[in-house]
Amino acid sequence: MVPESVRDDFPILSRTVHGKRLVYLDSAATSQKPRRVIDALVRYYTTYNANVHRGIYEMAEEATRRYEESRATLAAFIGARRPEELVFTRSTTEAINLVAYAWGRATIRSGDEIILTEMEHHSNLVPWQLLAAEKGAKLRFIPFDGQGQLQLDVYERLLSPRTKLVALAHQSNVLGTINPVKEIAARAHAAGAKVLVDGAQSAPHMPVNVADLGADFFAFSGHKMCGPTGAGAIWARYEILDAMPPFHGGGEMIMLVQLETSTYKEPPHKFEAGTPNIGDCIVWGEAADYLQGIGMGAIREHEKRLTAYALHALGDVPGLAVFGPRDVEDRGGVVAFTLEGVHPHDVAQVLDQEGIAVRAGHHCTQPLHRRLGVAATTRASMYLYNTESDIDALVRGLHVVRKLFSPRPAPAQR
Repeated sequence: MVPESVRDDFPILSRTVHGKRLVYLDSAATSQKPRRVIDALVRYYTTYNANVHRGIYEMAEEATRRYEESRATLAAFIGARRPEELVFTRSTTEAINLVAYAWGRATIRSGDEIILTEMEHHSNLVPWQLLAAEKGAKLRFIPFDGQGQLQLDVYERLLSPRTKLVALAHQSNVLGTINPVKEIAARAHAAGAKVLVDGAQSAPHMPVNVADLGADFFAFSGHKMCGPTGAGAIWARYEILDAMPPFHGGGEMIMLVQLETSTYKEPPHKFEAGTPNIGDCIVWGEAADYLQGIGMGAIREHEKRLTAYALHALGDVPGLAVFGPRDVEDRGGVVAFTLEGVHPHDVAQVLDQEGIAVRAGHHCTQPLHRRLGVAATTRASMYLYNTESDIDALVRGLHVVRKLFSPRPAPAQR
């Protein structure tokens, strides 16, 4: 069980907004940071700020040691076999682009097929669109049903000897759907395809083991799991990384540079050209330790209880429609909804006046929203520091929205 005292670890939750207690319900966009993570970042810049893998003086060696310790921590966090299978990037977006550029350009040929889903974030759509256009490959899409679940019978029909990659979100950032990655991966591998998992919304919220999932690539970010922005990673099986060409060229990723040719280091350094985001990558490991101290299983159970509470409480708001599965076993703590007669941006703006931070828009999933038949939704997303009182505040705020936008009765005729 996640203790209520966890809230005290997050300094920002003590602030007020428009004179109201901050109710932060936008963790799917970015999570808040505990004091120990903030302090660790300050400690890096005040006590051992130096470049990594280069200097032989004490501070540089400490920075390098902590940087590589963070890599090992994060590799273990997702069940990787060895630290060298984890490549640091700036974000989940860059991690997916790394695979599309390095693995995709070397592997995908004209007529090959890449299977995606209709619920993907743009970060797991656009890179494959670019690759398909360049290589003459075709994109295929797994639809989802009225409950926000992928239609696996359609997926089975899409698979063919031409399928080279299946790329999908582990958890939808709009529907909250937790996709059956293990089953999807097994079918993909039987067809000879690789599997990329966008874990941006799953790694922060539930236990993840990449080997158990059957993934070949797994992308995730620090800022969604109590760490800093600007730090992400791609995990891949070492033999895949070893066979891939570099993503960026420059210093640090080389063994020998001559005027016309170069040779490259082994993974992961082959993919980390130039000076990395040292401080944030180090501190991301601190965030992973913090979450492991609470327990990822406990965090998942906390969010299931909170999501069940939210789905029930939101049912009392007239005109409100929630998207995604109703069973909390099938979804994470992301609840996207519309309120009849009120634009989602107006909903979010009024809620902000009540001290409640939610997201409004298409959440970088325009095809998903077109499939739902709406231009935008309002999204409340929960994390380990949220409580039932935050949901109660959201429901009260939505009643304020309804009151403000309800039709006023016409004046009585004289």
